[in-house]
Amino acid sequence: MNEDIKITLPYNFTPRPYQINVWNAFIRDGIRRGFCCWHRRSGKDLTFFNILVTKAFKRVGSYYYYFPTKADGRAILWEGMDKEGIRFLDRIPPGLRDGEPKNVEMQVNLKNGSNFRVMGTDDLRVVGPNPVGCVFSEYSLQNPAGWDLIRPILAENEGWALFNCTPRGRNHAYRMHLMAKNNPKWFHEALTVNDTGAISLEVIQEERVSGMREELIQQEFFVSWDSALEGAYYADDIGIARSQGRIGQVPHDPASPVKTAWDLGVRNSMAIWFFQETVDEIRIIDYYQNAGPGLDHYINVLNQKGYEYSEHWAPHDIKVREIGTGVTRLETAFSKGLRFNVCPKIGVDDGIEAVHQMFPRLYIDETNCEQGLDAISAYRAEKDEKKEILRKVPVHDWASDGADALRVIATRRKTQVALDHGGGNKLGRCIVDKVAL
Repeated sequence: MNEDIKITLPYNFTPRPYQINVWNAFIRDGIRRGFCCWHRRSGKDLTFFNILVTKAFKRVGSYYYYFPTKADGRAILWEGMDKEGIRFLDRIPPGLRDGEPKNVEMQVNLKNGSNFRVMGTDDLRVVGPNPVGCVFSEYSLQNPAGWDLIRPILAENEGWALFNCTPRGRNHAYRMHLMAKNNPKWFHEALTVNDTGAISLEVIQEERVSGMREELIQQEFFVSWDSALEGAYYADDIGIARSQGRIGQVPHDPASPVKTAWDLGVRNSMAIWFFQETVDEIRIIDYYQNAGPGLDHYINVLNQKGYEYSEHWAPHDIKVREIGTGVTRLETAFSKGLRFNVCPKIGVDDGIEAVHQMFPRLYIDETNCEQGLDAISAYRAEKDEKKEILRKVPVHDWASDGADALRVIATRRKTQVALDHGGGNKLGRCIVDKVAL
């Protein structure tokens, strides 16, 4: 005999007073877009996950919780607990689950037909089939292209999206913060420790005395957007360029040929900078980044831009042979009429230093290169959270492609200098390796 099970949602969760506003906006009032910039340790994911679970029982559909990386999602939400030691997944009533959670996919099916999945925007191939509700957690660290792929789906099916973050400099999350703050159709909230009382000023003073940098305190606890992302390699360079007016309007000069610098990432992820040169300046006029499409797509992008091209530059790994075909991407490009010049192999540290040296000559169009600027602003060193130190290796995430492509411009210049001093054609300035097609 079947018995009705009566369960009240949220399950094992009572919102704190400062969490009530966003709860009411999405659960009671039916708001479909929201942006919350809350201070560190304010219970963002605990609140937002319970909103997602509750809404999954209000409307049958697929629901996705996005993190900067899939690994973040597994550590923070799928396997994570709150400060009371309760697992996030235990906020889903056991009697309403349909079978056991799928650990590999990080998916839970519900008896009403809905399903919930943890995902990462580090892989743009996996955006989920027709979601009706999404949470983007720590959006300031996410690839903004993920939202660009999801938003048309939610617009068509009248789904909802809710973003949370702590500031990480004036990037795409900052622009969304400004937009949401002035858009009556969006819920917007910025909460500091003074607003929530969740962390005392005495505790923050202890952090200050123990060595926590003041700009980090302002960012983490008082949601200041003025601090650069910790460990960001080019924060100072970008700040100086802005102060000197070298980031703004940089129009295309039709009388000057355009050159491109590429990064060819994994899973057909590519980034392209479009630039023109004078004796004293490198003028970056455009940027394009995508993941998934094949080389034909990027060739079409070049053609649609309508620029007159003189050179296309690629990193040394374009000559690596693809597993299965044995053909290099250099050969594939050549067969399609795209002739690449190949930069020499150079260490990451040397490449970053080359960009530092190049930056005083850079002028960057802020509008056409918005995504590229976000990428190089977010390019940062890994942090050892236990030792509280920065490692000497970069974080490999969505920002890497744009930063690696910028290094191509800088190392290409080093190639030019080497050739001018008798370096020869082995460095690949104007001659692509001969290919057998």
